Amino acid sequence: MPNTSFSLRGDHITLDALLKAQGLADSGGHAKQLIAAGAVRVNGEVETRRGRKMRAGDRVTLGDDEVVLVAGAA
Repeated sequence: MPNTSFSLRGDHITLDALLKAQGLADSGGHAKQLIAAGAVRVNGEVETRRGRKMRAGDRVTLGDDEVVLVAGAA
């Protein structure tokens, strides 16, 4: 499973924005569809809330892709 990291600029990012920023969704609508379909996991659990706040240490999985959030430089 490809594992990439995402460096946060603040203390959080919403799940749908993360999917777009990482190129896992083509648009906000596409991100919403993926999340609503139950295709996205956060820390191993299916997540259906597109506005879920993702913080450093969280892991997001979509298919074979996994993104690990890390704290940005202060």
